[in-house]
Amino acid sequence: MKFEHFALNVPDARAMSRWYVEQLGVQIARRRDDAPYTHFLADETGRVFMELYTNPKAAIPDYAAQHPLVLHFAVVAADARAECQRLEKAGARLFLEEPLPDGSRLIMMRDPWGVPLQLCQRAQPF
Repeated sequence: MKFEHFALNVPDARAMSRWYVEQLGVQIARRRDDAPYTHFLADETGRVFMELYTNPKAAIPDYAAQHPLVLHFAVVAADARAECQRLEKAGARLFLEEPLPDGSRLIMMRDPWGVPLQLCQRAQPF
């Protein structure tokens, strides 16, 4: 088996997808313009990694009330601190900045909808 995507039921999949395209440089690989407004997001390689939708058949979790250790997704950032400042101007909020002993820097933020987003500046990339 091969990983395809991670999915989140969110309050406004269209707006959230636009924000990720504009702020993280991801691309929309596939989308539905009708309910539940499903958007599949892909990274710079074209690989799909996330599905966002707004589906009333299930509860939309209160992401902002959950600790980021319960759920978060992470992106690589060459300069995590600079990206954090840029994303704050775009509506994200800083939760925690954590420098690691190996020189890596992990910055946990919340996107404008409260979903935890981690910026990873690793001393030794995966």
